[in-house]
Amino acid sequence: MSKVKVAFIISHPIQYYVPILTGLVERGNIDLKVFYTWGEQSINKFDPGFNRVVEWDVPLLEGYSYEFLNNTAQDPGTHHFNGIVNPDIIQRIEEYNPDKIVVFGWSFKSHLSVLKYFKGKVPIYFRGDSHLLTKQSSFKNLIRRLYLNWIYRNVDYPIAVGSNNKEYYKWVGFKEENIFFAPHAINESRFVVYTDELKRKVADFKSELKIPENHTVFLYTGKFEYRKNLQTLIQAKLNLKDQPCTLLMVGNGPDEEMLKNMSSTDPNIRFVGFMNQSQMPMIYRSADVFVLPSVSETWGLGINEAMNCGLAIIASDKVGSAVDLITNNGYIFEAGNSDMLSVKMKELIQHNIILMEMKEKSIINIKDWSINKLVVNFENALLKNV
Repeated sequence: MSKVKVAFIISHPIQYYVPILTGLVERGNIDLKVFYTWGEQSINKFDPGFNRVVEWDVPLLEGYSYEFLNNTAQDPGTHHFNGIVNPDIIQRIEEYNPDKIVVFGWSFKSHLSVLKYFKGKVPIYFRGDSHLLTKQSSFKNLIRRLYLNWIYRNVDYPIAVGSNNKEYYKWVGFKEENIFFAPHAINESRFVVYTDELKRKVADFKSELKIPENHTVFLYTGKFEYRKNLQTLIQAKLNLKDQPCTLLMVGNGPDEEMLKNMSSTDPNIRFVGFMNQSQMPMIYRSADVFVLPSVSETWGLGINEAMNCGLAIIASDKVGSAVDLITNNGYIFEAGNSDMLSVKMKELIQHNIILMEMKEKSIINIKDWSINKLVVNFENALLKNV
């Protein structure tokens, strides 16, 4: 049987998507090409979430075939619908002549045009991670549902990332038998190995920051922006001033100055700055608990990374992955409730046995959310009905 030819429509190279692409290529059953719609300018782009230009230090363009499309948008980017406009996208895909098309995200002009043009011509698969956790009024929910019903009529098969995402696809009108499941995962090989060299780096890092040995270390890593709701985390830590704990804040973003001002009275809240991908295993291994307090979070792949490094997890009930990834290895709290969060943090500070058990459970539980399982399930979806 000849290989299935698949076109992937993705905005720009993303560190979490590359292992899917290279994994599919390595398995040898799919011939794929990625069409990057933001264009070549997306390589070293200004990221408003980090409030800086971001250039990842892991390879994003190796091991698979790709093409950067010409993006003629006046304000290029993924921050609005008209930020991705590719006049020749239909032509370029037709020239490739795929058996199937996978579109990542519909909320860009060109991506929606691909869905609408190829529906009924080529089987369309869709990858996104939306959920229904953000509350809206009944009227807004009705309008949203009608609009999404119209959008998703142009999709044959969604590929769900987790339980909340699957419920979302059912809500917008898909039959369960047409929803494939390929669990959100990260390239865990970068995180699970704890070498002697990495242990030395962790020790040096904590020594430089003067973190007391008896402190429980809580960690947030990511963008400092509104939807991450980091003021709730800062306030929870301020509530614990008399407790032996340190909070590491890793990243940058538009809320940084506000958060630093808010933290100025607590010397055990440390702002570390932006850390690139190669440094993240050291960052996670320097902590005991990963905290994600977002008011809106489609998944939160930092939780996957943290669990692979053996951290307990605390996340808000608006984090899409929480229902799947947080069971006996952490806590889920009400988004925006700093008092509830500080209670959960205090319990882990004062009960080291519980903390150690949760850290061990994270390592065990995350094995069901491996990159290999993601790639195999993705491949099975694309090979179905071939």
